[in-house]
Amino acid sequence: MKKLSAVQIKQQALVLKVADAIEEQGRNELSGMLQCWFDVEYHLFPGSLLMCFQFENQQALTAAEPDLLKWQKRLSGAMLKKGVILKDMRKHLVFTLKGPDD
Repeated sequence: MKKLSAVQIKQQALVLKVADAIEEQGRNELSGMLQCWFDVEYHLFPGSLLMCFQFENQQALTAAEPDLLKWQKRLSGAMLKKGVILKDMRKHLVFTLKGPDD
C-alpha cells in the first residue's frame, strides 16, 4: 500500500470523524444497523467516498430504506461542515447487507 501524503492523512482523519459521528447516530435511530464502514481512494477524494450502513438482515434493511435520503443529506451536511462538498450526495451513502470484507 502506498504511503499517504500529509493532505491525505488529514482527509482520512476528517472522514473517520464524520463516519464515527454518523455511525453513532445511525445505531441510535436505525434498528438492525450493525456498523458504518467506508471506502475511499484519497487521490480521487471526495468523489470516491462511499459510506455504507450495514444491516443485520433484509427486514431491517427494507425498514430503513425510506430514510436513505435523510441519511445521505446528513452525510453531505456533515462533510460540508468540514469544508468538503459532495457534488452528488446520493452516490456517497448506501444501505447494504454486505460488510467491508465481502
